Amino acid sequence: MSTLLPSRPTAPDPRRWWALAVIALTQLVVVLDATIVNVALPQAQLELELSDTERQWVITAYVLAFGALLLLGGRVADYWGRKRSYMVGMLGFGAASVWGGLAQSGTELIAARGLQGVFAALLAPAALALLTVTFPAGRERGTAFAVFGTVAGTGAAVGLALGGVLTEFADWRWCLLVNIVFAVVGLVGALLFVSESRVEGDNRYDIWGTLTVTLGLAALVYGFTLAESGWTEPDTIGFLAGGLVLLAVFVWIEARVAQPLLPLRIVRDRARAGAFLIQAAIGAVYIGMTLYLMFHLQIVLGLSPLSAGLASLAMTFATMATAPVAARLLPTRGPRVLMTGGPLIAAAGMLWLTFITADGSYWKEVFGGLVVVGIGIAFVIIPVQNVALAGVGHHDAGAASALVNSAMQIGGCVGLSVFTTIYLGAVERSAAAGSGRGAALTEGYSAVFLATAVTLVVAAVVAATMLRGPRPAATPQQLAEVPVHVG
Repeated sequence: MSTLLPSRPTAPDPRRWWALAVIALTQLVVVLDATIVNVALPQAQLELELSDTERQWVITAYVLAFGALLLLGGRVADYWGRKRSYMVGMLGFGAASVWGGLAQSGTELIAARGLQGVFAALLAPAALALLTVTFPAGRERGTAFAVFGTVAGTGAAVGLALGGVLTEFADWRWCLLVNIVFAVVGLVGALLFVSESRVEGDNRYDIWGTLTVTLGLAALVYGFTLAESGWTEPDTIGFLAGGLVLLAVFVWIEARVAQPLLPLRIVRDRARAGAFLIQAAIGAVYIGMTLYLMFHLQIVLGLSPLSAGLASLAMTFATMATAPVAARLLPTRGPRVLMTGGPLIAAAGMLWLTFITADGSYWKEVFGGLVVVGIGIAFVIIPVQNVALAGVGHHDAGAASALVNSAMQIGGCVGLSVFTTIYLGAVERSAAAGSGRGAALTEGYSAVFLATAVTLVVAAVVAATMLRGPRPAATPQQLAEVPVHVG
């Protein structure tokens, strides 16, 4: 048996506030990298001559690897050492970013983004675990998690704004190369201010569970991508069926292994399972609509990358302004009301966006819809954490917390593959009818926004039917340890 280090320091570490700064920086990097590339994609597509399907995979490769490996990353960090995992994750993330920033083909860029996701899946849970053991209890813990959660909540907005600045005043490649700075600061900061820790106990890994869930999700996403050529094509059916079979095998494995990657008791609870489904739907909507919104603003409306990035912040600011209202309503109205009404409000905003035109304006056709979507999402992201973690035992808290974020990432990559298929079909039909390029693209974006509205209505139905009866509140510690980032 290897030497085990204590999971908690016996006295407050005098370097803990510096450690907080380093760990918060890490969370910023992981979150903003999910959106910073969105602003750069139109230019990257032109320079690297990417097809629309390849363009989608630049985003999908990152969120798929990140979401599918997040549970395993948390296990590795706990058993192998959190500081060690953090530093390896940061070093690998920086190296993958350099590769992506210097990519000369679409294949290279997609591979680099996937590798970023792999190391982000190690980096993110390691950072959260380090924060947990550095601030084990008391008022300081609340302050630390408030800082960490604020960074997580604003990271996507920072990514859109920073992506606009870098793309407009430097080059799209700097949206990836900028991570070199973050990686160097993170590594030096970890060496100076972060202490090592890891957990005691059984350190067996669920390798077969990891393989089946990762390959199953990849096959499923790829099958949806192939659906643009036809849902009845043999390749499409084969990959979709293969993905479902692998995911079924994953469930079978998790029910039998001693140390499952995902203890099934977490998702057997009806309300908790509903919360995870709703989180996946929000991930699909947010990642899909943000990407295609950037295309409409830049390619059709002609906004600069900086202006497009700033224009998208209307949704973020609406969410931030509404979140305190949702938090006050939660104890009196309950999660079911908020999580049913929120998606319906957001769906109304997405329907607003379906009326965009090729010669329209941002203020008349886009701004109001983004504000309504942001308000609706705020009523979901506040209670969804509470429902997902309510009643979870201490021994399952880490897995449940990771699953909240995994659901969003996995929902995002599956949703994006479906939305891309819908987009390509709409563009093709519009072009065949004689529409010009701008009008055809706008038809495609409008079709995606309609699909996201339908997704939100389905989420509202899930909330209304699965979140029945009173739910115990999640503990403040459980809620603090799930930095869900939407916008």
